[in-house]
Amino acid sequence: MRYPEPPKKKISSETYDKFIAPLNDIVPKSPALLSRGNNPLAIKTTHLVNALIYYHLQEYDSARHLIHDLEKNNFARQRIAPEKGLRRSTLGETLNHRGSEQLLYIFKELYKKAAEAIPKKYEELGELIAIDGTLIDAVMTMYWADYSKTKKKAKGHFALNINQSIPSSIYLTAGKDPERQFVPMILTKGQTGVMDRGYQCHRSFDLLQKDDKFFVCRIKKSTTKTVLKENKIEPSSYILFDAMVLLGSTDANRTEYPLRVVGYKVGNTEYFVATNRFDLSAEQIATIYKLRWKIETFFRWWKQHLKVYHIMARTEHGVMVQILGGLITYLLMVIYCREQFNEPVSIKRIRALRSSIANDIGQNKDQRLQQIIVLLCTLLFWEWT
Repeated sequence: MRYPEPPKKKISSETYDKFIAPLNDIVPKSPALLSRGNNPLAIKTTHLVNALIYYHLQEYDSARHLIHDLEKNNFARQRIAPEKGLRRSTLGETLNHRGSEQLLYIFKELYKKAAEAIPKKYEELGELIAIDGTLIDAVMTMYWADYSKTKKKAKGHFALNINQSIPSSIYLTAGKDPERQFVPMILTKGQTGVMDRGYQCHRSFDLLQKDDKFFVCRIKKSTTKTVLKENKIEPSSYILFDAMVLLGSTDANRTEYPLRVVGYKVGNTEYFVATNRFDLSAEQIATIYKLRWKIETFFRWWKQHLKVYHIMARTEHGVMVQILGGLITYLLMVIYCREQFNEPVSIKRIRALRSSIANDIGQNKDQRLQQIIVLLCTLLFWEWT
């Protein structure tokens, strides 16, 4: 007698579905991954983005770890991997040569959703964009990641929307490449770029003013300042200096357009920042520069809790794809924490998210086990009767 097999039920997770829900109307509209030959691709955009989200969400640190889960974990095999499975070579080929256009589109569209969901802070200060670069450890075979004779590093050039604490832009270069060139590419008209003194460049200050783009940039204390007009400072203020100036000691490096320099002291450290925000008080200018620290906080949280710099790819394209996957995962976390708890993203909520997904999967297993027990009882009853 041939007994019927237990029905195969697809493993689901209501929590995971809620988490990735913002992507439901974005991924289908993203550019399609194209095959280079006549054979159909083994992996589609939805598989690639889900694999990267799963990789970062589970805090994995290698492609081998991810592939093992996609093969052995029923949930990952059914919900994350393609129908015929995902081999490590296929994942590597896709990461290193495909997907950047698709994930960049998804990141930009998801950023718009996050910007709509998150309340704005500091609106009286304008649209603030922190700009900074961070180094990413590479291996010697990554020839494009020039840094020094003995080390290979890539550099990510990031922009963070300070008003909502969400990443808004990313560029990738070799580790030794300069950072200043990306400022005009990142900023749009009316935005205020907030930068550390590594971005001090008098020619760049002139170009930004010419393009109606604003900046608040720390400068070296020793920078020559030709004072054109001093602004009044209240005796009780922590402001040390506030004046309209020209920066630079000679015609070759002097700014063409006048700008404002505000100096203030925190503890034993004196800060001087150059800006073309003439509409704000000196105290507000100092506050804007203090808010630049938010991008450092983002870097630290992102690296520690999403393991984004455990690089699976080796090409510049592949590293960019993986970083975009990490940014997409972070934006999903931001939206999830806001919509479900009305809170900013936190590791407490992310750990609870991971635990909830695991519980959902466990309940699927329990249901499956119950189905098998019921079926066995039915079969035994048939045999006994």
